[in-house]
Amino acid sequence: MPEPETTPAADTAPRPGDSYVQSFARGLAVIRSFDARAPQQTLTEVAQRTGLTRAGARRILLTLEGLGYVRSQGRQFCLTPRILDLGFAYLSSLPLWNLAEPVMQALVEELKESCSAAVLDGADIVYVLRVPTHKIMSINLGIGSRLPAACTSMGRTLLAEFETSAVDALLRQHPLVAHTARTITDAAALHAELARVRAQGWCLVDQELEEGLISVAAPLKNRAGQVVAALNISGQANRTSTEMLREQLLPELLATAQAISRTVGLRRA
Repeated sequence: MPEPETTPAADTAPRPGDSYVQSFARGLAVIRSFDARAPQQTLTEVAQRTGLTRAGARRILLTLEGLGYVRSQGRQFCLTPRILDLGFAYLSSLPLWNLAEPVMQALVEELKESCSAAVLDGADIVYVLRVPTHKIMSINLGIGSRLPAACTSMGRTLLAEFETSAVDALLRQHPLVAHTARTITDAAALHAELARVRAQGWCLVDQELEEGLISVAAPLKNRAGQVVAALNISGQANRTSTEMLREQLLPELLATAQAISRTVGLRRA
């Protein structure tokens, strides 16, 4: 099975050389420094958040501004909508997402529950598609949002594809954290849950990420039968019980996931 991607530790991070362009890596670090907590930053703040010198941060910001990815207003810098081109290049490069979205919309209309698709990136899942109904989380989710894989239904669906040793390596870099009183924080218990997910082909998580949130996920597969993403339905525990999720909504989710996977398999390369 493939190894999950992990973030390199400081002492094993790539060094400048023929296969590593340090200036490009620094440019990406500057882009990533802008987020919901820091949508606008001064030159000094960018330097502090990236570990760059003021001169280095300034050169990168001015380059990004010249390319149209950053805008300056006085001493403040912010990203422009053009930065979305980088993310949509990924989405448009894979036919899965274009094929999945209308099927997901039909499922949401039928079940009146939110539906999302995500991929695994290190210890996180990254949302690549989302069709919401009502807001059910305090976290504002959208394309590009990240959540910890170990306590989410889509994350466990994806982690279940990996060997125990690979998951252990991931947990050493990213220890389990309790988000609610129900969160699994013991590695052995998580491995047992992943084995159950692998055997049954789906995953249900009951209020482990956030109180009141329950979700169930199923795998999405490519033409070779490899799991490349996960699809989930999420709901509120006060109006959707785990029994209802398992007995009434799960069959529809599995059928939708299989339909998307089958469509991808039939599509010519």
